Amino acid sequence: MTERSRTVTWVDPAEARTAAAGLSGLELMRALRDGTIPPPPMAVLSSSTLVEAEPGRVVFTCAPGEEHYNPLGTVHGGLLCTLLDTVVGCAAHTTLDAGVGYTSIEIKVNYLRAVTLASGTLTATGSVTKPGRRVIFAEGEIRDASGAIVATASSSLLVLAAPGSPTA
Repeated sequence: MTERSRTVTWVDPAEARTAAAGLSGLELMRALRDGTIPPPPMAVLSSSTLVEAEPGRVVFTCAPGEEHYNPLGTVHGGLLCTLLDTVVGCAAHTTLDAGVGYTSIEIKVNYLRAVTLASGTLTATGSVTKPGRRVIFAEGEIRDASGAIVATASSSLLVLAAPGSPTA
């Protein structure tokens, strides 16, 4: 057996959270995209990068590696689900004011084709289909390097009121 290893480094997420204080969701996504706020550890672990952030829409790329493989020789569906959860959540976050958060209520994922290293860099897009003050609805898709859709998702996300607000 040939062993492989991967070293992962990240910035303390508490430092990034402090840097993000006072930013709207869109401002935060743009700061992450521009590198003025470091990515969260999960983005590093999943080899994903935020490349576009607009109101109600984000795009991430992901370079899957062998470390994402399952025993069948394909990229584990959990990586794709994580990527989809990320893009729908971040798209929702772009619609929120400073201090307002969100959490996933549910996500439904459709896996349409297997992903391998030969699939190349993945592009995941998340879009808000219905913004809201209590629940946000969003959808996502992942395409491989050839442009083929490999997975889709629909999700609902609960809006978390800012601390100290009357609805908190």
